Amino acid sequence: MENITTKNESYFDGGLLGLIGISLLGLLITIFTLGICLPWAVCLKQDWITKHTVVDGRKLKFAGTAVGLFGTWIKILLLTIITIGIYSFWANLAIKKWVVKHTHFAD
Repeated sequence: MENITTKNESYFDGGLLGLIGISLLGLLITIFTLGICLPWAVCLKQDWITKHTVVDGRKLKFAGTAVGLFGTWIKILLLTIITIGIYSFWANLAIKKWVVKHTHFAD
């Protein structure tokens, strides 16, 4: 008997070593550039995550670029400075919204 649920199955097939490697690379890039290249690190990690994610049997694709996120990142930095750090609580949310906006099904 054929398993019908595998066609619409959702799963993540990334490994721990891959995640550690991508996260470490992103952290090092961010530290050595004093945060300027955080958009590149975010895009690098998100691209890896989406390449290993299947939702309802469909692979995901991340279409965002570091250049595209850079404007949002500058806005976050400026608002964080102006509000003496208060806006930093919303920074992760703003980046998450940008990431989701640029994540699509591959097919």
